[in-house]
Amino acid sequence: MSVPVALTVAGSDSGGGAGIQADLKTFTALGVYGASALTALTAQSTRGVFGVHAVPAAFVRSQLEVVLDDITVHATKIGMLAGAEVARTVAAVLRERAAGPLVLDPVMVATSGDRLLEADAVDAVREELLPLADLVTPNVPEAAVLLGAAPAVDVDGCVEQAEELLRRSGTAVLLKGGHLGGAESVDVLATAAGTRLVARPRIATGSAHGTGCTLSSALAALAAREPTAGWDALVDPARDYLQAALSAGTTLGVGHGHGPLDHAFALRERTP
Repeated sequence: MSVPVALTVAGSDSGGGAGIQADLKTFTALGVYGASALTALTAQSTRGVFGVHAVPAAFVRSQLEVVLDDITVHATKIGMLAGAEVARTVAAVLRERAAGPLVLDPVMVATSGDRLLEADAVDAVREELLPLADLVTPNVPEAAVLLGAAPAVDVDGCVEQAEELLRRSGTAVLLKGGHLGGAESVDVLATAAGTRLVARPRIATGSAHGTGCTLSSALAALAAREPTAGWDALVDPARDYLQAALSAGTTLGVGHGHGPLDHAFALRERTP
């Protein structure tokens, strides 16, 4: 039996904490072979993003086509998309070729509140990719952008927005509530089977760079490993992996700014 394969379509983080690098580390940690298609290169460290070089849409298409024509992909995660043309190109390829369940992490709004995608690119994600996805994992500001609404201010508001996004798109939703603050980090999972809360104690840390990338890639990895499981069964182990990586990241000691998670915590625990 061949190893499960997950594909990430996202941007590169040269500092290694988020993007393609975080996705591939997560895939490996969870026992899944990782393939990738880069949508952008960033000059980035724990101190911030200092430059972005978008990959031409035609070359994004080429990466996807050669991978999918050769390798059986059991699940796909989509992260940062550099613009509308890239988003439409990714959607077009995924309509043509099988790539397993699709987890869409709609990277639209930075933690600072800055918009990361122009309006036409947001429209392309909403109109072209969201209907193709099996699960979408927005944070609070991103859910608001997808709905054209004000951001939720509490868990009840997140429940309402997750259910509305499910109703409009037909795509299962994991609305990440990290922006809300409080003693617990509460996410909302809304699927056709119902809605439930997924809560974990909030970890006080300066090393949380890449949390969204890590959670969405963990969900893709688990979907590749367990193709018959639903999102309700996969969200807790994915959230547990993220929680452990966040906790271990508090002592990782990489960089002088907003540090990364420790994706390889389990390997380090086994090393003499």
